[in-house]
Amino acid sequence: MLLKYEFLKILRKKSTLIVMAISLIVTGFFFGLPIMQYQTYNQNGIIKGTAGIAYEKEQCKALSVLLSEEYITDTIKEVQELFKNPDNVGYDGNEQFLIGNAYWNEIAPREKLLNLIANNYSEPNELLGYNNLPNLDIAKGAFFYQTRDSKIKALLNNPSHTFSSEQKQYWNRMVGKVDIPLQYGYHEGWNIIISSFELLMFGVLAICIVIAPVFSGEYQAGTDAVILCGKYGKTKLVTAKIAASFLFGTIAFVFHIVVACGLPLAAFGLDGWNLPLQIANTTIPYPFTFLQAVLINIGIIYLVLLCMIGLTLLLSAKMKNPYFVLMIVVPILFIPMFLTPNGTTGAYNLTLFLLPYRSTMPELDKYISYQLGSMVLDVLTIRGILYTLVTIILLPFAGLGFKKHQVM
Repeated sequence: MLLKYEFLKILRKKSTLIVMAISLIVTGFFFGLPIMQYQTYNQNGIIKGTAGIAYEKEQCKALSVLLSEEYITDTIKEVQELFKNPDNVGYDGNEQFLIGNAYWNEIAPREKLLNLIANNYSEPNELLGYNNLPNLDIAKGAFFYQTRDSKIKALLNNPSHTFSSEQKQYWNRMVGKVDIPLQYGYHEGWNIIISSFELLMFGVLAICIVIAPVFSGEYQAGTDAVILCGKYGKTKLVTAKIAASFLFGTIAFVFHIVVACGLPLAAFGLDGWNLPLQIANTTIPYPFTFLQAVLINIGIIYLVLLCMIGLTLLLSAKMKNPYFVLMIVVPILFIPMFLTPNGTTGAYNLTLFLLPYRSTMPELDKYISYQLGSMVLDVLTIRGILYTLVTIILLPFAGLGFKKHQVM
């Protein structure tokens, strides 16, 4: 009954409804923006919005293929043959590219796939396009996956990364779990979700705003004296307040996830949920499908949220004004937004990757690892462990802070 009362107390506040409504609208706007701004091209010009999405999906129907060595070799040969005809080739002073029917009929429908293949042969941190495929010597074959392995090896042995031998072994084992040959297909909706996860920080902030008065609001209203003198004021009621806060946060989070994932998937479709992440970037080390990657990162963001709720409750128990609570919470959430990592190793970078804002970003294409003695863990695992432990530590102190409050 106490839990129900405290939950309804949070839910029935006018400020709660306003903050949640605004937050869901903002989330819907940000995750709906790629749909509204989406555009693709054909020989007749630009196709925008849902019409562009439908056109692109139709073009990609024939591209649900297994990226075998034979398929990739044949595909590269086809592009090289197109470049051999001078009538097909344009030049802008820097590089050559295909024009006319050669581009619109042979390249445009599969340009993303061709760029993926070309980038597999690029140097680390270099981007190539389909127009670099004629430079490849494939007389003896494309050696696509051998080249991928060599590129990953070069990334791990880059002197600027300073990976230990244990870290290299860890990532090599991780990469070895990726099933090859890769299955390619349309995956735009999942790609948009993965690249937009950090926008959920506004939802996390909104939940913290609602939770901020749970204890400090009692101080402001002067009801703390009545509560703390009551029979269950320092026991069951404190537990009920904390449980109600987490229950509200969980329900609100689910609504935000439904909006954030529902809009892109409704527009772009579920296609690609079971495809490997490596069709977005061949050097991604995680052996996940797009659906697995999305679910794992949603889980991590949820743990970040629980930790921020725990911190908010602790501050609420210690401070007499909810605004003072938010003056601490907001910088913790958003200052890391303005900090940019300059690599994947070093104390500064490894700390930055664990801060709340940065922890919402999957960083799937980066080899970020933490070593404790001989044990090595990737950044996704560390985030899950860290935010779980911090939440468990914060909660008793939040309850204790309210119990020990001195009534004036």
